[in-house]
Amino acid sequence: MFFRLVGDSFGRRPRHKLLTGAALALGMGVATAALSVALDVGDRLAREFRSLGANLVVTPKADSLPLEIGGVDYRPVNAGAYLPEADLPKLKTIFWHNNIMGFAPILEVPVQSWTPASQTAFAPKINNETTLIGTWARHAVAVPDGGTFLTGAEKTNPWWQVDGQWFAEGNLECVVGQNLARKSQLRAGDIVNVSPKENSSPAVALEVTGILSTGGVEDEAIVAPLSVAQRLAGKPGEYRKLYVSALTKPEDAFAKRDTKTFTPAEYDRWFCTPYISSIAFQIQQELPGTEVRVIRRVAEGEGQILSRVQMLLWLVTLAAMLAAALAVGASSAASVIERQVEIGLMKALGAGSGAVGFLLAAEQLLLAFVGGGVGYALGIVLARWLGEKIFGAAPEPTLLVFLVVLGLAAVVTLLGSAIPLRRASRIEPAPILRGE
Repeated sequence: MFFRLVGDSFGRRPRHKLLTGAALALGMGVATAALSVALDVGDRLAREFRSLGANLVVTPKADSLPLEIGGVDYRPVNAGAYLPEADLPKLKTIFWHNNIMGFAPILEVPVQSWTPASQTAFAPKINNETTLIGTWARHAVAVPDGGTFLTGAEKTNPWWQVDGQWFAEGNLECVVGQNLARKSQLRAGDIVNVSPKENSSPAVALEVTGILSTGGVEDEAIVAPLSVAQRLAGKPGEYRKLYVSALTKPEDAFAKRDTKTFTPAEYDRWFCTPYISSIAFQIQQELPGTEVRVIRRVAEGEGQILSRVQMLLWLVTLAAMLAAALAVGASSAASVIERQVEIGLMKALGAGSGAVGFLLAAEQLLLAFVGGGVGYALGIVLARWLGEKIFGAAPEPTLLVFLVVLGLAAVVTLLGSAIPLRRASRIEPAPILRGE
């Protein structure tokens, strides 16, 4: 009988039900879109931020004291200790190994460079004193689980632009910075000879495969395979610096605490969260003898933008729910006023205030589920449109968001109807039936 009464009441006064349902659907639609994008925006923005380059740098712990001004390392490129290249696959064994998007070792060698055309019949004419930067461009790393991981400067420095193509690993090839290429009149296909300034290693002839543009010191340098730099420096299987690009979660107040003050439970929480500090700690554990530093300009910029975008989405969700609650409250109040005679008659026939309130609340909940379902469908369409316009990929519908939206619709409806339902429960049948 109760469900029959609810169903009959729900079918009457279609205008009020339609207006209330429309308000709920619009509010829940905006909430669905905001929640769907908010749950998806973190990973998508984090991947977009990887275009900013590496956010971690690894150097030998036994290196010279750091000299960093404004985020720029001014230590001599040939100072300090070296690290073994053979340890690099261990980066894909840390707890957050799937968050390691790329890494590239660096070995810088001061060199003299000249072209064959500059040679005379008596002696080579040295054209430039520059730096040869050895690194990986597209390097396949054999990881301990038996697979391979393709990494290199293309992932850690994606803003580097090459007019031509990158050098091939294992070949005597290079790309030349645009400023150096202009001074030396080098083009793709030319040959450039390089010899180290600080040892007697023989000169190496490299074929230029492209002209590099970075907007940094690389524009004055030669960038070649790491193996070439190791050969010139006399440091086989070693490198000086490692850049790592990792997907991270913005650091909150908890992550910025000193780990020495953590309880065991707090330490496990920190270790099992992809904060940049926890990933840096895990890398340092796997690469002994290293110091892992955060490139703060990149990491903090990511965290601030992510936090602000997510805050904006939560504010939009809150505003949509508030608007829906006000609309539901106004519609519910009007409905109670119109149904005073019906409520008085039910009480005169023996229904208590609790039974009347429960019946009206059940009607509102049924309306909430219908409006929430329609709003979820509208919100998914809006979320997919926003996702494609902003991120180039639409978020996928999830059962979690659907259940959350239905729950929000129920809460908003009950909160908005609380005052009208309380008023309905206080209606006295005698004055109403006398027409007073």
